[in-house]
Amino acid sequence: MKKIFSFLSIGFLFAVPCLANPYADTINAGLSLPKGFEASKVSDGIGRIRHLLVTPEGVIYARTSRLYKGNGILKMTAQNGDGKIDKVEGFSNYTGTGIALKDGYLYASSDDEVFRYKLNAKNEVIDAEHPEKIITGLWNKRQHESKSIALDNNGNIYVNIGAPSNACQEVDRANGSKGRMPCPILDSAGGIWMFKADKLNQSYAQGVRYATGLRNVVGLDWNTQSNSLFVMQHGRDNLLQDWPQYFDAEQSAELPSECMYELKKGDNAGWPYIYYNQILHKKMLAPEYGGDGKTESPRAKDFIEPVVAFPGHLAPNGLLFYTGNMFPEKYRNGAFIAFHGSWNRAPMPQEGYYVVFVPFRNGKPSGKWEVFANGFSGVKVVNSTRQAEHRPCGLAQGPDGSLYVSDDNKGTIYRITYSGK
Repeated sequence: MKKIFSFLSIGFLFAVPCLANPYADTINAGLSLPKGFEASKVSDGIGRIRHLLVTPEGVIYARTSRLYKGNGILKMTAQNGDGKIDKVEGFSNYTGTGIALKDGYLYASSDDEVFRYKLNAKNEVIDAEHPEKIITGLWNKRQHESKSIALDNNGNIYVNIGAPSNACQEVDRANGSKGRMPCPILDSAGGIWMFKADKLNQSYAQGVRYATGLRNVVGLDWNTQSNSLFVMQHGRDNLLQDWPQYFDAEQSAELPSECMYELKKGDNAGWPYIYYNQILHKKMLAPEYGGDGKTESPRAKDFIEPVVAFPGHLAPNGLLFYTGNMFPEKYRNGAFIAFHGSWNRAPMPQEGYYVVFVPFRNGKPSGKWEVFANGFSGVKVVNSTRQAEHRPCGLAQGPDGSLYVSDDNKGTIYRITYSGK
């Protein structure tokens, strides 16, 4: 493991957790927000930040998709009391996405393994060079390889293992290529696996395929109200490119839905055999398996329903259930989702690049979703992902109830607060 490094960084703003919001940017760091909310930049230009967390002490731990100064986990702190980050430490020699804090341990994933680091009473890593390896040997085939994680309150950890495929075709992403039946990928990928959070060197044989039929999940979170796992699936691509006889450009841009699912053990969301059409509210037979864009799957009842269905190709990369007290009551226990933005709406303009909110009551969605924070892309119309200045990825809640949003394009971290003014 890499040794810890640190450096001074004069220009980065860090809002002290227990202050109302003395460091909010005058124009909310370029974001548009509901009335009463303000935003500031916690950091800028530090790596490509994927998922992140904030400790009760206000320290940020963040994962990077590329090593930053040789490190894949960053610890960001403010020490001089003026609200500016003055110390960034790094450790681990692996990149990745997943990071979580639970019961005295920091959990972090690479693209094929999961580690945990023992913490002291201040939630600081005790031995950064010698983590415990709790999961190993997971599929990493360079497509949908990130391993996002979530933990429940019963000692279990849930790991996404994305399918290294678009639709399990005989030739991946090839025009008119048929789907393999049954899809052999589902044995080891395309779902969520459950492992013990405290057992070392587990792999597939020691884990449980908790849910299947999920092409790729980057955003997931444990809902303490319903005591269940919620996930955001990245829907399949290439309806127009591979099946132009059935789909036009507008249909291909809007379909299939990016779905939020509540998962129970044994659930099947249906990938690659079906996709969800949020306009018709139906589970459609995938064209690789005989569908024509109009035919509902004859196996529709075998697959679970989404609890929320969003338009296609928004790329949901972060999911967080808000449990803080800073925001108004309507946000309590609701879901924030960071939409990263995608490429597959082409030739139509791209969408995403914002954070949305879904109200919940008693662990269930209770109203329509709405865009909460917009303007990350920095341009009015995004025709290519390269045009977007910032792309939301991870979400975290501060100890005071503020909301943190990471950007894995330029390494910006935003802090959103509420003053009611």
